Amino acid sequence: MKWVNSIQKSIQYMEEHLLESMMVEQIAAQAHMSVFHFQRIFALMTEVTVAEYIRRRRLTLAAHELLQGDCKIMDMAFKYGYDTPESFSKAFRRQHGITPSEIRKSGTSVQSYNRLVIQISLVGAEPMKHRIVEQGPFSIAGISQRFSYADGQHLQGIGNMWQEAYKSGAEDRIFALNNGVIPGLLGVCVDQSEIQDKQMEYWIAAAYEGDEPEGLPTLSFPASKWAVFEVEEAMPQGMQKLWKRIVGEWFPSTSYEHAWLPELEVYPGMHQLPQIWIPIR
Repeated sequence: MKWVNSIQKSIQYMEEHLLESMMVEQIAAQAHMSVFHFQRIFALMTEVTVAEYIRRRRLTLAAHELLQGDCKIMDMAFKYGYDTPESFSKAFRRQHGITPSEIRKSGTSVQSYNRLVIQISLVGAEPMKHRIVEQGPFSIAGISQRFSYADGQHLQGIGNMWQEAYKSGAEDRIFALNNGVIPGLLGVCVDQSEIQDKQMEYWIAAAYEGDEPEGLPTLSFPASKWAVFEVEEAMPQGMQKLWKRIVGEWFPSTSYEHAWLPELEVYPGMHQLPQIWIPIR
């Protein structure tokens, strides 16, 4: 349960500092994770980004305070982290469906988001089929793009990247290069935040042995142990559901820890199930 406890410590920190300016680096440090991995794991476990959780909780507290007293909108805006009363009112209406000034009208209701408590129940959980693979060093070749992962901005960019790779023929070219230890196309997220704040690099690639192919960069992986899971449900929802189960069920119930190398989504091709490869130690 180490992973769950780490995330819970980060939630405790957010709750204790809700009325202060918080940096995501400070929050991630409570979980002893990089910002990239913390935000990814938090979103998978809670289905909400860190920034959205903080926003929802602040606006919940603001609504309760407005219901209980005669508070000025300007004071409330600054108290809960907004630069202007207008931006506060806009965010408040988006969450609660009413403006701050309308909240005291008879019969109004607000959308409350309670403090998160991470609870993992493994009783009666469906078995998760997986295998452990000891894999030596290998390389991949393909195309890559940089995206910001702040507030989940990378998600649309990655989807567009796959569409463009399909339309341009790059996907077929990369698939044809595949002569390495892992069959099929790979989707790979690489943390780049040490180079540029809140940046990640996404690869569409294939395992490849040989000289660097013309026009396509390569990326090397060290020898590692991997937990390999097959996506048995319909895509793309099946992939996301499996990610959540790995984070919320498998890691809390195993002695393995994440090795913090890039994870792999593997698409072997026709009539073969997609896979998720997680580096472990």
